[in-house]
Amino acid sequence: MKPDRTPLEPGLYLVATPIGNARDITLRALDVLASADVIAAEDTRTTRKLMEIHGIALGDRMLIAYHDHSGQAGRDGIMKLIAQGKSVAYASEAGSPLVADPGFALARDVAQGGALVTALPGATAAITALSLSGLPSDRFCFAGFPPAAKGARQKWLADLLAIPATLILYESPKRINRLLTDLCSTDAKLRPAAVCRELTKKFEEIRRGTVQELSDQISDMTLKGEIALVLGQAEENTEDVDLEQMLGTALKEMSMKDAVAMVTQATGLPRRTVYQTALTMGRDG
Repeated sequence: MKPDRTPLEPGLYLVATPIGNARDITLRALDVLASADVIAAEDTRTTRKLMEIHGIALGDRMLIAYHDHSGQAGRDGIMKLIAQGKSVAYASEAGSPLVADPGFALARDVAQGGALVTALPGATAAITALSLSGLPSDRFCFAGFPPAAKGARQKWLADLLAIPATLILYESPKRINRLLTDLCSTDAKLRPAAVCRELTKKFEEIRRGTVQELSDQISDMTLKGEIALVLGQAEENTEDVDLEQMLGTALKEMSMKDAVAMVTQATGLPRRTVYQTALTMGRDG
């Protein structure tokens, strides 16, 4: 079945592309790549190859790069094309545009300029990893890539771990061991997790276990391919802990901040739970 080459309305079309298997692309995405006046791509080589695989001729149409280093000049150029009545398809290197992708500023500026912006749903590593993790998917938080600097990464993780949801992180194979080691230095070491690698590709691999178990498993391994780490919530167990009594005693001698920190350390409960209890006690006098 050949792609439909119906003319498109002027505007920006965000095209999700496969994260591995080239057949994981929608028919609508193929139609847009075949019909758009201009193709903008995070990686022009990847997009050109994808179009060749699916028999889409570029012809005399423009194929331009838009990536992290394109900046305002790159956005202005694309907006000028749209203002001239052109339809522009923006294709990410892999996955859905704007998800850990430089397309955010482009879509924002085009929309603020009053032009059409529409998205074509498709592949994304975050949702694929969540589906395969075996962890709750009713509430989740995608956090992207952790900071590279140790201090910034540890603070980032501390804030993230307080969120009451399944967490999805991206990491490179060179830094996944360091990330798991950092997590093992926190109360998260016993949380259920999944390391998802090479998703949709021939050597797809899903490892499940606690954070500590996964860290031990891959500590001496050299992994390849982009990685998604899915992290479950901490289990809250207050059955054997009189939280209000502990906080009441601590608050007689120290500030709320110090009391919450001390009780959190003593009980192993999430700081969020202890803090909310302290706030409620304060409101109740």
